[in-house]
Amino acid sequence: MLLLTLLVVVLAQGLSGLIWVSQLRASQMQGLQASAGSLAHSMSASVSYLRSLPVAYRPLVLDQLRSMGGTRFFVSLNDRPLDMQILPITPRKQAVIEVFQKVLRERLGQRMEVSVEFVSPQELRLFNGGLKLDELPRSWAHYSLTLEPLNPPVLVTQIRLAEGEWLYIASLLPEPYTSLETETLPRQQLMFVFITTGLLLLFIGLLVHWQSRPLKRLARAARELSLGADVAPVADGGGSEVAEVARAFNSMRERISRYLTERSQLFSAISHDLRTPITRLRLRVELLEDERLQARFGRDLDELELLVKGALQCVKDTDIHENIEAIDLNQVLEILAEPYLGDGRITLEGCALAPYAGKPLALRRCIGNLIDNAIKYGERARLRIHDSTTGFVLQVDDQGPGVPEQRLEQVFEPHFRLAGQQQGYGLGLGIARSIAHSHGGEVSLLNLRRGGLRVTLSLPRGTD
Repeated sequence: MLLLTLLVVVLAQGLSGLIWVSQLRASQMQGLQASAGSLAHSMSASVSYLRSLPVAYRPLVLDQLRSMGGTRFFVSLNDRPLDMQILPITPRKQAVIEVFQKVLRERLGQRMEVSVEFVSPQELRLFNGGLKLDELPRSWAHYSLTLEPLNPPVLVTQIRLAEGEWLYIASLLPEPYTSLETETLPRQQLMFVFITTGLLLLFIGLLVHWQSRPLKRLARAARELSLGADVAPVADGGGSEVAEVARAFNSMRERISRYLTERSQLFSAISHDLRTPITRLRLRVELLEDERLQARFGRDLDELELLVKGALQCVKDTDIHENIEAIDLNQVLEILAEPYLGDGRITLEGCALAPYAGKPLALRRCIGNLIDNAIKYGERARLRIHDSTTGFVLQVDDQGPGVPEQRLEQVFEPHFRLAGQQQGYGLGLGIARSIAHSHGGEVSLLNLRRGGLRVTLSLPRGTD
């Protein structure tokens, strides 16, 4: 949720930033054009004044202006347009040039020959002789054409007044458009974006944490309930939806508890009620004089008793009421494999990295059934452990004939046995899977290519 929120915030901030930047750029362009227009009008007024002077007086007026410290323009009269290396055109430079040309032609006449260019201070030429800016007295041009420590481009306008007479005007644009560069986002705006994003994520993080706490309690209670522990009712908390889920869970917990109690009582009654008539029938069979008939009745009673014991054992083994404890699975495996280690019928690889929270006796019975089945039907067993922070996996490989593909699921059914000559109730795999399911895990089967069967027990590690 935090990552999704971060993505949404970044997209929203990016979209709003693009809109804000586009509006800022448009506003800056409008300000630049307005400043350029104002400067062009001032320049046209200066040109009109010089044009109104007699030709002989024009150099004298320009000399007096230089002696007085100059103006915002550097002005000179040349007999030809000066050739200089111009700067590359950018959208802002082009906008300024178009405004200047438009204003000067409107004020001075459409037929007036006007040249407007941007030149770097290093390439700037000021007089017919090609003098550079640094070669002139500082009082002549530096006041109007330099802005230390910046090095902004100079706008050079050359206007043809008459044959062999060109008016040269150089100037800088006013602040804040002196550099003519596209401005980056202001630091204040960037700080505002970072601060608002951080506060929003902090608020959402606290909200998610507040909402997830009751969900974590609910998940922990559900896992403990699946393990058969006596779970206290989950307290309502969080939003209305989460509180509704907690109430539904508490109602389900009560129903499951009643069901388990009733089932235990039912099987206890069944056990008592069935054993009594079976025992009574056995006594009556013993009184029969026909041995052949007696043997037939005895086999039927044995089968009936076997079914009853199997059913009761299945319920007993999969419904073990234990407290959840931290189990050392390495120790459990060593104890179960110890009787077979001496003759080499079992090999063990890997180890559990940490204790597992579960029912000790139930898990021991689950793993024991898998090992017993491997030894019984495959003679040898190879145990491999793969453990991580997310789950514990035990692989039990045997060297038996395997299981037909169409019966890989059927073998988990009660009383189903592929090897009819083996003794037992056919409940081992079914009980193992039921215990694994009660821990949130699974037992699966896979026929190996080289022969034999692989039984995999997967147990997830719960996280708070």
